[in-house]
Amino acid sequence: MKNMKKFAALALSAAMTVSLAASVSAAVESKDDLPGKKIGVQLGTTGDLEASEYEKDGATVERYSKGSEAVMALNAGQLDCVIIDSQPAQKFVEKNEDLTILDDPFVEEEYAICLKKDNEDLLEKINGALKELKEEGVIDSIMSNYIGDEIGKTPYESPEDVDRSNGTLVMATNAEFEPYEYHEGDDIIGIDADIAQAICDKLGYELQIEDMEFDSILPAIQSGKADFGAAGMTVTEDRLRSVNFTDTYANASQVIIVKK
Repeated sequence: MKNMKKFAALALSAAMTVSLAASVSAAVESKDDLPGKKIGVQLGTTGDLEASEYEKDGATVERYSKGSEAVMALNAGQLDCVIIDSQPAQKFVEKNEDLTILDDPFVEEEYAICLKKDNEDLLEKINGALKELKEEGVIDSIMSNYIGDEIGKTPYESPEDVDRSNGTLVMATNAEFEPYEYHEGDDIIGIDADIAQAICDKLGYELQIEDMEFDSILPAIQSGKADFGAAGMTVTEDRLRSVNFTDTYANASQVIIVKK
C-alpha cells in the first residue's frame, strides 16, 4: 500500500511538472508562437488584419471595439497576447505593471490620412499642407510633444491670424489610441488631432472631430459623413481599394503585448 501511495505521489508530481513545463512552453515569446494561441485585437485595425493570418494555424482571434478592452482581457487571463499599435501599447504597459511588450515588432507600418476616392482636390491640398508642415518642422514638434523626452514641452498652437473662411472639415477618428488620439475631459487631443488642426490652419478651415468606432471610419469617409479619417490609420492594399491615402506622416509598428 505504501509503495502504491508513493507511486501515486510520484506520478502526481511528474504530471504537475509536465503541466508546468507545458504552461511555460505555451508562453508567447515571439510571433512564431502565435499559432494555436488566443490573440486579442481591436476590430478593423492592422493588428486584426495581420492576426487573422494565424487563424488557419489554429489561433483564435478575439476582436474588441477598443484596444483597452483587449488589454483588460489579457490582464484577466482570457488571452495569450494582444496585438496593437506600438505607441498605444506603450501607454497601456505604463499603466499595467504586469504587462510587457515583446522586443521584436509584429509588423512595420506607415500612417496616413484617408479620404474619399473621388476627392482628389482635397487630397492634393492636404498633401501640400503636410509637405509644408514637415519642412517647417511642425510635424516633428507635434510628435515630440507626445512621444519621447520632450512630452508636453512643444504643444501645437494655431497662428492667431488664420483665415477660416473656407468652411469646416470633418475628421473621423477613434479616440482610443493614445498618444495619437484620446480624450482629455470633453476634448479629443493627440498627435493626429494636432496634425489635423495644423493642416486646417494651413488650408483655411475649421476642424470638427467626430469620434466613432474604428471600423466605422472608412464607411464614414465613403458616405461623405466625414471629409477625412485620421486614427493611426495604416496604408494597406485592402484599404486602398475603398479610399485614397495621403502621403505618410509617421512610421510605426504593430507589437505584441504579453503578461510578464
